[in-house]
Amino acid sequence: MNRRDDVLLVDGYNMIGAWPELERLKEHDLEDARDRLLDMLADYQGFTGMQVYVIFDAHQVPGLGKTYKRNKLTIVYTKEKETADECIERLCNELIARRRNLYVATSDLVEQHVAFGKGALRISARELLIDIGQNRKEIEQTIKEEKPVKRNSLDQNISLDVWSKLERMRRGGK
Repeated sequence: MNRRDDVLLVDGYNMIGAWPELERLKEHDLEDARDRLLDMLADYQGFTGMQVYVIFDAHQVPGLGKTYKRNKLTIVYTKEKETADECIERLCNELIARRRNLYVATSDLVEQHVAFGKGALRISARELLIDIGQNRKEIEQTIKEEKPVKRNSLDQNISLDVWSKLERMRRGGK
C-alpha cells in the first residue's frame, strides 16, 4: 500500500484490542492507548501518503459525534447510537471512488465482509501492524543510508589574511 490517493479506514478500538502494545496500555489508561495508536497511524500516513481515518466507537456516549484533524489524521467519534462498524460502512459509501483504493482495517470478520461488499479492500489488525513495522524499518534504513552532511568549515572557505584577522579579534586584539 503506497498510493497517495488511497484511503485507509481504521477501526480504532479494534486495533487497540488486537495490538499487544496498545492492549497493555489500555489496561492502565485507554487515552494513552488511543494516543499511541494515533501517533503510529500518523507516522504510517506520513510514510505511505494515504489518507487515514480513525473511527472510535462512541455509540453508548450521548452526543452528535465528532470529527476532527490531528497530525493530518481524520479522527471520527461516532454519533450516539451509531457503532464504529456502521460509521465505517457509511464512510465506505461516501469515499469509494474510481482511481483510488479504499482499505478497511479491522479484525471484525462481519465488518470485513461488509466493507468488501462495498468495494473496499480488507486488512486485518495484524496485517496493518506488520505493515507499520515494515515501514518503520524502511525509514530507519533510509536514515542510515543517507551520507553524513559535510561540515562547512570556515578554514576551507576564507583566506589566510581574513583567518588571521578573525583570530586576532578572538584573542581581543584589533
